[in-house]
Amino acid sequence: MPDAAQELATVRCFLKERLQRDYTTLRGYETERSNVRQLLERTAEGESNSLLLIGPRGAGKTTLINAVLTDLMVKKSFVDNTLIVSLDGNLHTDDRIALKSITVQMCLENVADGKVFGSFAENLAFLLQCLKAGDKKSKSVVFIIEEFDLFCTHHNQTLLYNLFDVSQSAQAPICVIGVTCRLDVIELLEKRVKSRFSHRQVFLFPSSEAFEEYTALFEQLLHIPSNKELKLNSDRVDSLELLKSQVFTFHRNHFDPVEYEFEKKIVENWNKHIAKLIKLPSVLKLLQTLYDFDISEAFLKTFVFRLVAQLKPNEPHITVEQMAALASQYECDDKIELLCGLSVLEICLIIAIKHHSEIYDHDPFNFEIIFARFSKFAKVSSTMQNVERAIVLKAFEHLRIVELIMPLSVGGLGKVQKEFEMHKMALTYGQIQQAVNKYQALPTEVAQWALSSLI
Repeated sequence: MPDAAQELATVRCFLKERLQRDYTTLRGYETERSNVRQLLERTAEGESNSLLLIGPRGAGKTTLINAVLTDLMVKKSFVDNTLIVSLDGNLHTDDRIALKSITVQMCLENVADGKVFGSFAENLAFLLQCLKAGDKKSKSVVFIIEEFDLFCTHHNQTLLYNLFDVSQSAQAPICVIGVTCRLDVIELLEKRVKSRFSHRQVFLFPSSEAFEEYTALFEQLLHIPSNKELKLNSDRVDSLELLKSQVFTFHRNHFDPVEYEFEKKIVENWNKHIAKLIKLPSVLKLLQTLYDFDISEAFLKTFVFRLVAQLKPNEPHITVEQMAALASQYECDDKIELLCGLSVLEICLIIAIKHHSEIYDHDPFNFEIIFARFSKFAKVSSTMQNVERAIVLKAFEHLRIVELIMPLSVGGLGKVQKEFEMHKMALTYGQIQQAVNKYQALPTEVAQWALSSLI
């Protein structure tokens, strides 16, 4: 049993690490991948370029770049002739910090130490000049700029101007790749910067894959390769080690599949279980729900990761019940969950608001109107009798704080007393009824009142 528990722990660790740290496996986007690869190959040959990679978060922009670089790292000519400099708008918040990082990543700290420069452009030109050795051509530098739109907020966009200027004037072979999720990023560039940009753009959007491909991806994410398959990846891992020393993404952590080794029986049993699971109608229905909710691979990876994290020694395999429980969390309504966390008094006020809205065709209301309706119910209720007005007012104010009811006046209370300020309901009747049905230990008379509008 300890051996089985240890194997399960290894399986969990492998799957979780692959889902979290595999930054180079890219599925799809063959055309975009080819375009970026050709661009980088031409840069290694001494041609300067600039490119913007645009797409929503989680679409795979950074993964595409890492995958292309990993492919190119097996080419000795690319490794010998190219330097990778990675910048991030969240980390390098101004051009001074960015230039310091460029100096460090180009390993030119000692050369630049003590030098006095008149401008940012002179400093950058000096760094690029240092890459030249004798009559040999300069090394090509690939600048990968994550969160490119944040660099557009820097003073005068000095860094972007100088990088694009160098790429256009052929002072040194460089390639500038900006990665951003903003579709309007070109409009953020100053006129002088925009004029020096090549206007080459590659767009990445979640692929509209068929449901059959989506289920195949689910199975693939949970598939455990054999030891032989893991060893076949050794060449890719070796290239990854070269990449790790140059690309910022891999400085802290990366995924190395060769570190794992599994017993053949464990792998076979696990993969058979996943293959059997994926054919069940109930599982296909759950996956269809997820597919309709979010088609992206990043979302499915998160779902699979949460499934794997639930595995225990006494529950070594993923079950339909686990999938159903997890999938239901994506279907839940936040407002219904919020309603279920209210006190019984607050639920009664919500029901009173619902009745008022039904009777008066969604007319606005104030505290006095709702208190009068609530008081009628409280007189015949054993649960809500003798509740003080001040307590009811405080409950009403809490409903406003959590934005289940919204004030009509934009400027706040003003001269109107809070009891008379008009509000509107920010809920649907269906949400209220679902919350009443779901609310634990709700008094029967309150639940019955929710179904009636006679009081």
